[in-house]
Amino acid sequence: MNPRSMAQTAPAEVMNPDVEVVTEEDRPWVVIVWNDPINLMPYVAYVFQKLFGHSKEKANKLMLDVHEKGRAVVASGTRFEAERDVHRLHEHGLWATMEHDE
Repeated sequence: MNPRSMAQTAPAEVMNPDVEVVTEEDRPWVVIVWNDPINLMPYVAYVFQKLFGHSKEKANKLMLDVHEKGRAVVASGTRFEAERDVHRLHEHGLWATMEHDE
């Protein structure tokens, strides 16, 4: 092969665009338990104690919030923790969701 016949490529000039990297602060997530017509109040309080380690008094207060106000925030944390907690609450038959803390 003749070295002169080999094509050579000129180095390409790469333009770096001005891009501003924006990182959003990882706001905490809250786990909300909603009232339902199925679960008995003592059972709901028991689940709060079992899953979150709440005292009997705190678990009863949260259970009453769920019953009287229709919902209660039972935990907060990272997105991963909130997803895990919602899943665990569902496994215990409770209606739970998560949202960003305000």
